Amino acid sequence: MEKIGFIGLGNMGHPMAKNIEKAGFPLSVYNRSVEKAKDFEEKSTVYTQVKDLVQNSDVIFTMLTNDSAVKAVYEEIIPLNIQGKLFVDMSTISLEASAATSAALKIKEASFIDAPVAGSTQPAQEGTLIIMAGGEEKDIQRAMPYLLKMGKSVKHLGENGKGIAGKLSINYFLSAIYQGLAETVLLAGKLGIERSDMLEIINESASGSGATKVKTPLLTADKYAPAFALDLMLKDIRLAKDAGADYPLSETLIQTYQNAHNTGFGQDDVIGIINYLKTIE
Repeated sequence: MEKIGFIGLGNMGHPMAKNIEKAGFPLSVYNRSVEKAKDFEEKSTVYTQVKDLVQNSDVIFTMLTNDSAVKAVYEEIIPLNIQGKLFVDMSTISLEASAATSAALKIKEASFIDAPVAGSTQPAQEGTLIIMAGGEEKDIQRAMPYLLKMGKSVKHLGENGKGIAGKLSINYFLSAIYQGLAETVLLAGKLGIERSDMLEIINESASGSGATKVKTPLLTADKYAPAFALDLMLKDIRLAKDAGADYPLSETLIQTYQNAHNTGFGQDDVIGIINYLKTIE
């Protein structure tokens, strides 16, 4: 049985790694903040150095925040003896950073998949994420038993980079949905419609979706603890723009989410953009 490593135990990475642990695979974990790894100590191996985890793992998953975090971790990995190992990066990063990581690993005769996910903390806990993968078919199949413990489906979209392309595209769409949902709720309120009534109409009509339904409890309670932080969405919209999203909505979305960040709402859930929009009504 292959030994699995997981690097990055943030809001998404922690439950994803837990699902691998629960499935009974031999697991090792690493996180820069060691306290986030404490509850893995009973059943898995916790390493305090990236190199130790990599040297003692066959398939290594990384779930990190951004380009700089991915670059920092893989700069530690590349000099190691990694021939024959498979690396699966589930971070949402730029196409350029992902391509550079893939190329560097292949020079060292290691394999690489980019496999970002659609979903937030609850699907991560439930193991129902949708995973978008780019890489060679043999590598996808090697990773499949572990991916299917974290997600309900794995979409192999093509060569390296296609997983990232799929993720940037879906998050561009979601950024528009969430801003539109927030604006709609505010308009309805301005016109004297109860928020709960408006949300029920949205969710029971053709305009409803999983995205609107999952944010309804937050909007109803008017509390925005982050399942997916607004700052992360801002990062992804910018990545999508850099990758080619040069459309009428692009600048509007970037400006709105950037202004929300500047106004202090960046650590709220993404639908917390409603609080920024209230300030400009």
